[in-house]
Amino acid sequence: MDKVLFGVMPYILLMTAIVGAIWRFKSNKYTWSSQSSQFLENKTLFFGSFPWHYGIITILLGHLLGLFIPKSIVLWNAVPVRLYVLELTALALGFLALFGLLALTYRRLTNSRVKAVTSGWDVLVLIILLIQVVTGLGNAILYRWGSNWYVATAVPWMWSVLKLQANPDYVANLPLITKTHIFNALLFIGLIPFSRLAHFVVLNPYKYLVRPYQVVRWYRKGGPTANIVSYK
Repeated sequence: MDKVLFGVMPYILLMTAIVGAIWRFKSNKYTWSSQSSQFLENKTLFFGSFPWHYGIITILLGHLLGLFIPKSIVLWNAVPVRLYVLELTALALGFLALFGLLALTYRRLTNSRVKAVTSGWDVLVLIILLIQVVTGLGNAILYRWGSNWYVATAVPWMWSVLKLQANPDYVANLPLITKTHIFNALLFIGLIPFSRLAHFVVLNPYKYLVRPYQVVRWYRKGGPTANIVSYK
């Protein structure tokens, strides 16, 4: 089973993502959008979107650092205090992301106007993201010092996949919740071209965190034109 999930499926899902992205861009590139529902409901969106984006993007950056500079992570963790700081920071960011994601899920499933424009793909994305965040937090809580064993197991496996020599032995002995976290990440990648997540691969995600406020102009018949400054 490990050979199929972590030796074969990575390539199937990666090719699905690549081919799907090319197909979508060529067939209808104007759908590469997050399809914002901000005008339908703004308050809950504000309290969900910010913690979600700040939490998940910073965690993702940490994973990428482990992928590209694993030795530096190990050296950093060699000092216990720095290891504690890294682990606690990652855990706090995980809970921040979970809070934001739960708020966004609640909004999408309970607000009538937002629910009306919610597709099956949107629900599937929320399920996959919830699984990813919950299993990530589970790993952090149940199996401590994850930043160390991440660079010793998952990172070598990822490089073996990228080198077209996938070696599932690196992750074969990991706990079930960790394997679920890894495989769910692959499902997430394969899903990107077919959902509103497509905008993530063509936009710099950190621009979202620092972009200026948007000015929206409403045109009213028989009345003055009003400028409304919206949230990010």
